[in-house]
Amino acid sequence: MQPTERSSAQSYFWPTVLAVGLHVIIFGMLFVSFAMTPDLPPSKPIVQATLYQLKSQSQATTQTNQKLAGEAQKTAAKQYEAEQLEQRKIEQEKQAAAAAEQKKAADARKAEAAKAEAAKKAADAKKAEEARKVAEQKKQAEIARKKAADEAAKKKAADEAAKKKAAEEAKKKAAEEAKKKAAAEAAKKKAAEEAKKKAVAEAARKAAEDRKAQALAELLADDTQRQQAMADTQGDQTSGNYDDLIRLRAAENWTRPPSARNNMSVTLRVNMLPDGTITAVNVSRSSGDAPFDNSAVAAVKNIGRLTEMQGLSAQEFQPYRSFTMTFTPEDLAL
Repeated sequence: MQPTERSSAQSYFWPTVLAVGLHVIIFGMLFVSFAMTPDLPPSKPIVQATLYQLKSQSQATTQTNQKLAGEAQKTAAKQYEAEQLEQRKIEQEKQAAAAAEQKKAADARKAEAAKAEAAKKAADAKKAEEARKVAEQKKQAEIARKKAADEAAKKKAADEAAKKKAAEEAKKKAAEEAKKKAAAEAAKKKAAEEAKKKAVAEAARKAAEDRKAQALAELLADDTQRQQAMADTQGDQTSGNYDDLIRLRAAENWTRPPSARNNMSVTLRVNMLPDGTITAVNVSRSSGDAPFDNSAVAAVKNIGRLTEMQGLSAQEFQPYRSFTMTFTPEDLAL
């Protein structure tokens, strides 16, 4: 700790007190010495004068000392007052300096606080800017990702649309090709069927003419037994030709069911009018497969009418009024 500075009044106080005390002691010693002096014979006037003079001098000294003491006190008081004023001035200056220091320290603290606040604001601003940049980067990345995903989806959709279109075009082309092929096959089949029907009809017509000519020749023959045998033989041949015609027409109208198998056959009972119209078809002996039996019945019914039967006589047509036939399509005979 620094030593406390003494004021001017304090520095002059104790010397003044010592000086006053010294004068009091001196005055006391003078009074004591006068009181202890023995009685002397009356002195001469000169001695008396001398004593008076000493007495006078002692009083003067006392007054002087008193005056000096009073002056010293006044001086000490003034000096003390001056020292007090100086001390107050110094204290005021110290207080002012302290206040200035405090103000300076407060200003420094304020400056530091402002600086810290500015630094904090700058750091917060920097942090916010960095966060904004990061958010912006994330936003741009998300936009880029979405854009890439949209482009990929569009590309995928375009590829799928192109593939679908190509597949549809290929399917359409294949369908057109199949349609053309089916039409060509149908036309070819129809032409073959018509040619076959024409050939069968021609064969049947020729056979009928042959039978008629042969029958006529046999009627003119003399040998009745031979004529009858020839008629029976001719009848069997005619019956066989029309049986084949009926089976052929039925096979042309037949639609193969999924359950049909090789070597399947069904026996049908068929009723027919003289003009060749089929009136009824029933199953006489089943194949064991109902869909196949039904398809055979439908195929014979779909013949409708055999115009080739119109050229037969009543005797030749008689076996076809109600007859049985075995239906085994060529497809199942393989």
